Amino acid sequence: MRSCYEGRTRRIHREPSGKAFLKNLLLLNPSHQHFHPHSIKIPGDITLGGLFPIHARGPHGLPCGELKKEKGIHRMEAMLYALDQINSDAELLPNITLGARILDTCSRDTYALEQSLTFVQALIQKDTSDIRCSNGEPPLIRKPERVVGVIGASASSVSIMVANILRLFEIPQVSYASTAPELSDNNRYDFFSRVVPPDSYQAQAMLDIVRALGWNYVSTLASEGNYGESGVEAFMQISREAGGVCIAQSVKIPREPTAGEFDKIIRRLMETSNARGVIIFANEDDIKRVLEAAKRANLTGHFLFVGSDSWGAKSSPITELEDVAEGAVTILPKRTSIDGFDQYFVSRSLENNRRNIWFAEFWEDDFRCKLTRPGIKPDPDKKKCTGDERIGRDSTYEQEGKVQFVIDAVYAVAHALHNMHQDLCPGIPGVCSSMDPLEGRSLLDYIRAVHFNGSAGTSVLFNENGDAPGRYDIFQFQMTNHSHPGYHVIGQWTNNLRLNLEEMQWSGGDRSVPDSICSFPCKPGERKKMVKGVPCCWHCELCDGYQYQVDEFNCETCPSDMRPAPNRTTCRPTPIIKLEWNSPWALVPASLAMLGILATSAVVVTFIRFNDTPIVRASGRELSYVLLTGIFLIYLITFLMIAEPGVVVCAFRRLLLGLGMAITYSAMLTKTNRIYRIFEQGKRSVTPPKFISPTSQLAITFILISVQVLGVFVWFAVVPPHTIIDYEEQRPPNPDFARGILKCDMSDLSIICCLSYSIVLMVTCTVYAVKSRGVPETFNEAKPIGFTMYTTCIVWLAFVPIFFGTAQSTEKMFIQTATLTVSMSLSASVSLGMLYLPKVYIIVFHPEQNVQKRKRSFKVTTTPAGVAAPSMAASAISG
Repeated sequence: MRSCYEGRTRRIHREPSGKAFLKNLLLLNPSHQHFHPHSIKIPGDITLGGLFPIHARGPHGLPCGELKKEKGIHRMEAMLYALDQINSDAELLPNITLGARILDTCSRDTYALEQSLTFVQALIQKDTSDIRCSNGEPPLIRKPERVVGVIGASASSVSIMVANILRLFEIPQVSYASTAPELSDNNRYDFFSRVVPPDSYQAQAMLDIVRALGWNYVSTLASEGNYGESGVEAFMQISREAGGVCIAQSVKIPREPTAGEFDKIIRRLMETSNARGVIIFANEDDIKRVLEAAKRANLTGHFLFVGSDSWGAKSSPITELEDVAEGAVTILPKRTSIDGFDQYFVSRSLENNRRNIWFAEFWEDDFRCKLTRPGIKPDPDKKKCTGDERIGRDSTYEQEGKVQFVIDAVYAVAHALHNMHQDLCPGIPGVCSSMDPLEGRSLLDYIRAVHFNGSAGTSVLFNENGDAPGRYDIFQFQMTNHSHPGYHVIGQWTNNLRLNLEEMQWSGGDRSVPDSICSFPCKPGERKKMVKGVPCCWHCELCDGYQYQVDEFNCETCPSDMRPAPNRTTCRPTPIIKLEWNSPWALVPASLAMLGILATSAVVVTFIRFNDTPIVRASGRELSYVLLTGIFLIYLITFLMIAEPGVVVCAFRRLLLGLGMAITYSAMLTKTNRIYRIFEQGKRSVTPPKFISPTSQLAITFILISVQVLGVFVWFAVVPPHTIIDYEEQRPPNPDFARGILKCDMSDLSIICCLSYSIVLMVTCTVYAVKSRGVPETFNEAKPIGFTMYTTCIVWLAFVPIFFGTAQSTEKMFIQTATLTVSMSLSASVSLGMLYLPKVYIIVFHPEQNVQKRKRSFKVTTTPAGVAAPSMAASAISG
């Protein structure tokens, strides 16, 4: 036998490397050369392979663990049921019986790979030329059945592992549950197809759910492995491409999590607590432990889970954790419970289902009893199985969610074989020579081309990558407002989402959708300041001052004649105001001016009435009327300053603002100058000075006045009077108080320039008043004029700091107008009171004093010059 084994080895080395390695492996593992003790064999003309997770992953290095009733037995029985239906169908594959070789993957990819080698045994040519029996005859080696296609596997990691083997031998594979996007790669997994949509569709559906709920900031949680990692990667890639959704945390659950691992995961998710939405691609055990950790952290109701089809509508992950899972939105490929399978499965018993080698184990697990087996001591803690138990009557039964897809997968291969038989064996019953052996790539083409109504009435078809179209039901786990808590359908997804938000409810039965956003939307009038690197996170900054919101990222300043609206989303015209007559800023100056006008009018009337009396003549009638005219104009300017600005008003403001003061102080200056020149001349000579007659005094006064008038008319020529609206003067930090002020085109500087000539006259007059202070008080006005000028200077010295000190005030126009008009009224009142009220008092109340004083005679020839000067001056003044 040694030479026989070596001979086989030499032949293997001459075959292609991939198949040679597998053939070598089969020869080294004799268990694959005979009937596999842990598989189901259904005889038939054409044999299909089946891969199902009959058992869970084994602990402590064992390949297999506990039985999986739903994912394992239900799905596997669905394949047997489909085979029975097809074989009894006279229309589908007539005269051809489908058989099967069904293996247990034990939910482990490496174990499944070893088991799947059974499917390729018949495709490996074995050289038996140098093998002889002891009697010299050639050996009789039973040829294993040829598997033309494989139904399965369940887990994506298992399908990926098996697909790499099956493609080497061109055996088509149709999965009923593997959804990893990686399997859509038609270059690497060209012989793989599936009747369930890939997770890329599922990820798109989950993203659409997130966006429909108004969330833009979520975390992802994935079990380590192809399914979880590929699902999350697909979700992240689609969300990046679509935009609008950001990933706060992307957490992976290890295959073998250590103690406290899930508590660490919850703490990490809470680092971005605003991301309440958690996209979870995880197996049932990991989901359950995540919910347990959330409950331990007292975060019931905080996380808003969006679960993939691995969560689906299963009760096992949320048992005793319903309060934590409340509101969870889950997704499941659209499915329908197959009534025919229910009738088939509940009728299964130990007697009529001997072909299922794992059915006895299922029976014990389902009915919690123990079967009697030869050589095995019965367990006293468990009741003995009678065999009369019935599924659904003595145990709970609910059809597993993927049963429909298992049946559709078997039918997809059956329809492909049927179409292939019609093309290759027209009119020939049974398998003809053209289909023996059956070419795998040709069968793959037929599988990809099938289009039929599946077990649920929906169409079954494949795209160019072997993927089924995406059709999902959207569930939400709800606990209130229903007769019983559970999963309720709230929408569907078939290339686009249809979600009934009105039917959704969250923790505590709340109907409003909770938030899962990094930053809340900015209020109107606030712009977004983005957080670098996180497009869903921003800070809201108010468009302050006179800015308004142009778009969600920018603020701009309103035009000068506008101010922002209260919500700062647009600009509105700034209200235009002027100084109103009922304003305190106008009432006080106007009242003073009115009193001044009345007093001035009274003085003028009195002087006219007593025009030829000695006091009126002694005061210099001509200049007195000129001076009173100036005082009257000073009072009158107050009303022009308060009146509504217009071209005419502005023109008279320019003209009269300085004219009244120019007239008043020109007359006063002429008077003081005359007195000063007379007394100074009297000290040197008895000859009177020139230009002291009334006519000369009027001429001098009008010459001084004409300077002011000339300046104003030059101003008129250079800049014609007009009105302006000043939006800067009353523009406080709070734009609600902003106002445009309608006023004349007179700046602070132009007002001062307009008054500057009058101030020069005032100062000059004050100087002459000071020089004339020694004149005898019995016969001249020097001292009253002096007191008038001193007081006037004090008034205007107070005016300057007030006027310029309020330049930055929002009430500038009102304060400056009031200050200017009051100062002018006060200066006019001082002149009127000091110079004329005493005279009016004597004229009206003491007329006996209003008589010609007896003239004294002086002999000029005998009087020295120094003594004669006062007499001459007095004579000149009174004359």
